[in-house]
Amino acid sequence: MKKQPQRTCMGCNQKKDKNQLIRIVKNKENEISLDRTGKKEGRGAYICDDVKCLEKLMKSKRLERVFEMTISQEIYESLRGVILDK
Repeated sequence: MKKQPQRTCMGCNQKKDKNQLIRIVKNKENEISLDRTGKKEGRGAYICDDVKCLEKLMKSKRLERVFEMTISQEIYESLRGVILDK
């Protein structure tokens, strides 16, 4: 049985299997997008599929510090849409 890679949620700081988390990617052109496949190129950050974790992430501005750039409200709203569309 193959072992699943573990990643840490940026909202709640809990370690979970990579396939249970949503990956957010910043590419070389400084564009931020969601990565459902886990294969897009660029710097990645992970978040649980939970609105509470997204709220913590927005409040702490942790994603902005990790990607070293300001993140627009549209990106947060698209994340919220993906989480709510379970």
